[in-house]
Amino acid sequence: MEIVLLERVAKLGQMGDVVRVRDGYARNFLLPQGKALRSTPANLARFETERAQLEARNLEAKKEAEGVAARLDGEAFVVIRSASDGGALYGSVTTRDVADAATEGGFSLDRRQVILNQPIKELGIHDITVQLHPEVEATIKVNVARSNEEAELQASGKSIQDLQAEADAEAEFDIQELFDDIGGAASDDLDDPRPADPEAEEDDDNLV
Repeated sequence: MEIVLLERVAKLGQMGDVVRVRDGYARNFLLPQGKALRSTPANLARFETERAQLEARNLEAKKEAEGVAARLDGEAFVVIRSASDGGALYGSVTTRDVADAATEGGFSLDRRQVILNQPIKELGIHDITVQLHPEVEATIKVNVARSNEEAELQASGKSIQDLQAEADAEAEFDIQELFDDIGGAASDDLDDPRPADPEAEEDDDNLV
């Protein structure tokens, strides 16, 4: 299908460009969202008539998006999920989850603004691109953790592998300390010169 773009669309073109796209892409995305019109003589004439108004509206929207980007760029949001000790999530974090986390953090985002090539399936801090406007993007960090405490540790620079290694080392230390205590107690018993039963010792002396 041949269309005329009413705004810049990534990998397609700028406002006013006439391009050919797949019918499904046009019908399911570009046309319903008002990003394009079918390229017909009537629509081309309509576009030229409204071009100045569209450009002014686009400029205003772009400035607004740039203001939001200035505040949003670099922000971090926590998403709590269950995961294995190795860091693999029991499920995934989707564009909706990211948008919801940002919205809870004070930024109104739609999941369609979140650019995620594939769902997040591991713990850790992930850089995510947010498309605020066809010409304005921001990058946020999504801290996926099993608890808020773990999220804080990850934010300090520790990976899930580091945290697991520390937990394993601490467990190994506790076990070794336990064995040392048991071994020390056994050694004390062997070195104790006192008889096991003092009364029995006295009875033996009386028999002599």
